[in-house]
Amino acid sequence: MKNLYLLAVVLLVVGGLNWGLWAAFKFDLVAAVLGEYSMLARIVYGLVGLSALVVASRIPAMLKPAVG
Repeated sequence: MKNLYLLAVVLLVVGGLNWGLWAAFKFDLVAAVLGEYSMLARIVYGLVGLSALVVASRIPAMLKPAVG
């Protein structure tokens, strides 16, 4: 489960950087690397979206105070 969460965070960073590049320069890094409208690019976009759901599902646990 830890590896899944780490992968989700990495994909969110990739997605965030891609959005930042799009906002600043109208440059889509994923499309540039994998091909515009390619199936692989669409898979990456989908995985970024799923990663957001995985990380969002952990927000309540992150907000709980640490018991120690």
